[in-house]
Amino acid sequence: MSDYITIRKAPGKWVLRAGGAVLGETANALELTEGNLPPVIYFPKSDIAMAFLDVSQTRSVCPHKGQASYYSIQTKSAVIEDAGWCYETPKEGVEEIADHIAFYPDKATVERV
Repeated sequence: MSDYITIRKAPGKWVLRAGGAVLGETANALELTEGNLPPVIYFPKSDIAMAFLDVSQTRSVCPHKGQASYYSIQTKSAVIEDAGWCYETPKEGVEEIADHIAFYPDKATVERV
């Protein structure tokens, strides 16, 4: 992995909330730092209530991580479109983030508890 991206186990326990519900809790989150950007927390899919997430048609490409797939969150009253993203087959050097999803802070709440 280059010096541009660092991945480490995020210390502590993390919770994911959206639409007033807890959608995930984990002690196995990863913290990815890319360049000068703020760190991003990635949740293992196995620690998320995936029944509330739907894969959207949105895709994007990062030159450092690869192609991202997006997920929308189905809440009791609405759908939060493209709330999170995942690199299903990340590029060499960042393979640790496979099977993990990160979420936009304006669409879901990710916090250390």
